[in-house]
Amino acid sequence: MTADPQALDAPPRRVRGRRAASLIALVLGLAGLAFSAAAVAVQLLPRHFTAAQQRQIENWEISSRWQTMPAGQIFPASVGYQLSAQALQDSAPLPLDALRVGIAPQSGCTTGAITAAAAAVLRREGCEAVLRATYVDATRSYVATVGVAVLPTDGAAAAAEAGLIPPRLATAHHATGPSQLAAGVQVVRYGGTAAEVYDYSRQLSASFADGPYLVMYTVGYADSRPRVPVSRDLYSETEMTDLAQGVAQSVASRLAAAPAPPRCPGAPGC
Repeated sequence: MTADPQALDAPPRRVRGRRAASLIALVLGLAGLAFSAAAVAVQLLPRHFTAAQQRQIENWEISSRWQTMPAGQIFPASVGYQLSAQALQDSAPLPLDALRVGIAPQSGCTTGAITAAAAAVLRREGCEAVLRATYVDATRSYVATVGVAVLPTDGAAAAAEAGLIPPRLATAHHATGPSQLAAGVQVVRYGGTAAEVYDYSRQLSASFADGPYLVMYTVGYADSRPRVPVSRDLYSETEMTDLAQGVAQSVASRLAAAPAPPRCPGAPGC
């Protein structure tokens, strides 16, 4: 019997099946390897936060600074400020330094506020604590207390600010009776030799919100003189205001500054 030439060249069916199976296995293996490599690459790449997550992390960092920053960083030993050109009747402002007298222990929102009404506003908005420090100008003519009320959110701080009396001069309307100062921070009094110098009466008072913090300041003469018509003395009024605002804005910029965008180092579960 003569063999078919074409049949001699054709491989058995089982051989063809094994080759097909091997090819399929190779393709699946390569696909699995590619998938595994992609998964590893995803794990190694930095994690990307959503915009909402980023805001949440940044807000948390800002709201926790009053606890994580040393008191000496919140209230530095010296703060530069400028006396306005208007007070000097000059064309340029004068750079000056406010010197820290001391930092008070952390207080509650009731003892840190000047009036019961102010304390009620702070408590209503969820105030957690009040931080305070006292500063004098280089000549020790003026003394200011700057306080920070810690609120849970930016909105709570803004609401607390709106709840305090707008700032007015101590005796701006003497003819119709003494006017009220803005409700705000309680003056910090120190014992010892400095007690008489820094136990002062408030002449000006104001507050502003920055992030979740309500920054309040009060300022007066260092010689403990009673309330006087400071509005009649433009120089004293301006220097008091520049001193207190300079320190208050410095404190606010440290606590409420925008942090760097959060970045994840890429480790799994970071």
